[in-house]
Amino acid sequence: MLPLFKYTKGYRLQIFLAPLFKLLEAIFELLLPLQMAKLIDQGIKHRDSALIMHYAGVMVAMAAAGILSALVCQYFASVSSQGLGTRLRNELMRKINALDAETLSRFGTDTLITRLTNDITQVQTALAMFMRLFMRAPFLSIGSIIMAFYIQWQMGLIFLATFPLFLFILIFIIQKTVPLYEKVQQMLDQLNRQIAQTLSGVRVIRAFRREGFFTKNNLATSDRLASASTHVANISALLSPLTTLVMNGAILFLLYFGAIRIDLGTLQQGQILALINYMNQMLLALIVVTNLAILFTRAEASGKRIQDVFDAEPVLTPGEIALTDLSGPDLLVFQDVSFRYPEARGDALSDIAFTLPRGKWLGITGATGSGKSTLLQLIPRFFDPSRGTILFAGDPLASLLIKDVRRVIGIVPQHAVLMTGTIRANLQWGKAAATDEECWEALEIAQIAAFVRRLPQQLDSLLEEGGQNLSGGQKQRLAIARAVIKKPPLLLLDDALSALDYETDLALRQSLKKSLADTTVCLTSQRISSLKDAEQILVLADGRAAGLGTDRELLASCKEYQELSASQESELAL
Repeated sequence: MLPLFKYTKGYRLQIFLAPLFKLLEAIFELLLPLQMAKLIDQGIKHRDSALIMHYAGVMVAMAAAGILSALVCQYFASVSSQGLGTRLRNELMRKINALDAETLSRFGTDTLITRLTNDITQVQTALAMFMRLFMRAPFLSIGSIIMAFYIQWQMGLIFLATFPLFLFILIFIIQKTVPLYEKVQQMLDQLNRQIAQTLSGVRVIRAFRREGFFTKNNLATSDRLASASTHVANISALLSPLTTLVMNGAILFLLYFGAIRIDLGTLQQGQILALINYMNQMLLALIVVTNLAILFTRAEASGKRIQDVFDAEPVLTPGEIALTDLSGPDLLVFQDVSFRYPEARGDALSDIAFTLPRGKWLGITGATGSGKSTLLQLIPRFFDPSRGTILFAGDPLASLLIKDVRRVIGIVPQHAVLMTGTIRANLQWGKAAATDEECWEALEIAQIAAFVRRLPQQLDSLLEEGGQNLSGGQKQRLAIARAVIKKPPLLLLDDALSALDYETDLALRQSLKKSLADTTVCLTSQRISSLKDAEQILVLADGRAAGLGTDRELLASCKEYQELSASQESELAL
């Protein structure tokens, strides 16, 4: 957790003051039993009303001062711990957004969500408990022993004998529970992963009638988590009866030997009550220390998981050259480009070479798994090639500033992703300052303006998470509108027309050619009719270029293209 301490900047004064006020509260708490003993032995025993009122007033004043000190500590602890949690979440979110796709894939979405929520909460709670209890608990434990010796050294020996016995119980509980708590945390990650998968794929699950399987699977994981949590809770629950046994045994010794000394006149009744209070304080403070040890152990594991994300470095270099000139004849050049996914055995792309002139269309087709989407992901530098060079506007793509490259690219991913909010807000992701006129123009280009006009609130209509209140074709067209609203120099359409009928597909492509005449377009599709008008068509087969040319040239020379075209023509004929 120590590396995360730098994120407490701005709250370090509160972190310093909170334990001091808690220490002040503990001092008053240690002094109270002494005042109670004096009230009994000097005031009540001798029926001295003045002394009774005096010591009662002192005790009330100490209690009030202790409460005030505790409230100040609680305030500082809350402000600083909540501030740390907020700052950690913000900084971790910035870090995640700065990581490239390859680095993010090593962590996984589900574990990143757990680190942003549960793990940060663990660290935040640990800081709050540290300020509230870390100084108080050890001080009360040691202070109670000192006060027992102050009252009478023989009685203090009972405290010294009880202390190691109690420590042995605490250490035993900690050693047994800490590994189990770590196991519970891992099982919680697994349950979160399964629940996220179930919720995101609920439509597919229902379509294939697999509700029973996933319900049974999730319940089994939940039951294992419950069993592990119950097991560790049962062990932790031993702490209370064992400590109570030790505490009551120690109090019996105090009463027995105290009674002997009262008869001898070396000890008074009020002092016995004070010693019993100190015994309770010592043992209860040690229980708090045990809980703190478990809490800090869990927080240490969470802090390490958070720090792992902060320590992660992007695989991609950001580039140094600003992209200023797009006026050259060739916008995009692939020179013998190969790519392999991390830890994959073979290349996803091998020796891909083509030149895409500015303002022209490149169609990319091939069988499923041939590498179409992978090729498009190399252009905005979601990944870098394993071998070969990509030139963008004449410069090596890896040398250009990533933000400049992505600024001039419009992307429509294979799976249309829309954000919760209004249609206008989603379109303004493409152009933050887009006016309503620009929004309607983009919707017209994407062939979805008529649908939006029929909605009661039109541009202010709300979209559910992921656009779940839209059909697949509507989501695709809105995603296209979001990409074209800024009229980018390069538009990447990753199978973005697959959910459209042939008529809408044709109308959309014609609209793009008319309204974005100067835009260079890369379009991947298995639908040959969507690519026929492209100036170039690249045919991929198992990650390799099987053909490159116009529709007519490929029909004459490329076997794979001929087979795709023939199969689709036969389907249309049926």
